[in-house]
Amino acid sequence: MTDTTRDPVNRNLLEVRDRIGFQRLGLMNNQVWYDDPKRLVFTLSRYKFVAKMLSGRARVLEVGCGDGFGARIVAQEVGALTVTDFDPLFIRDIQDRAVDRWPMDARVHDILDGPLDGPPFDAAYSLDVLEHIPAEREGPFLSNTAASLTDHGVLIIGIPSLESQAHASPPSREGHVNCKTGRDFKALMERHFHTVFLFSMNDEVVHTGYAPMAHYLFTVCAAPRRRAAEATDK
Repeated sequence: MTDTTRDPVNRNLLEVRDRIGFQRLGLMNNQVWYDDPKRLVFTLSRYKFVAKMLSGRARVLEVGCGDGFGARIVAQEVGALTVTDFDPLFIRDIQDRAVDRWPMDARVHDILDGPLDGPPFDAAYSLDVLEHIPAEREGPFLSNTAASLTDHGVLIIGIPSLESQAHASPPSREGHVNCKTGRDFKALMERHFHTVFLFSMNDEVVHTGYAPMAHYLFTVCAAPRRRAAEATDK
């Protein structure tokens, strides 16, 4: 390329462009960037929270990764990252955008069918997935995820709050069949984990404020309850 830059500090921008080309958005976040750009900020902020909470974990699993665009933020902080989704379309998109600098194992897997094969993970996370799982199937979703973890494993779940749905778009409300209040969300996770911390989120800010005024909720959970979780699935 013959492009030049007036400020030498920007020369690296051209070097990266010429060496690896342009990085592109994932299939899902391409639509987000086109229709509602600020929503991408909120999404990436959720991934940053996960990345900081799980920093230093050796093996981490994402359940329901979608196009996996935000997973690279988590990959910066952990040893090895496996991302899964039940839709092969998204996994192919992740593989098509893969780069050597940010390796991740992308697999097609439906967590409702069972835990992931192989050694258990040190931690897992799932963002914007549980609200799409019917309440009668949330037990298998959580127990199979917990069964993919070590006995001291950590799980982070993020969902829109039930109160936020009054302000959600019609397409969002149609797909969100299992949103919860903060109280109910924490109680659910305590049936599957010994320790559960609840956080609230508004826009890109995570806090410990009043859950009914939160748009989004996180639970940070540790130490799966093996037998208790199995009993709730029957």
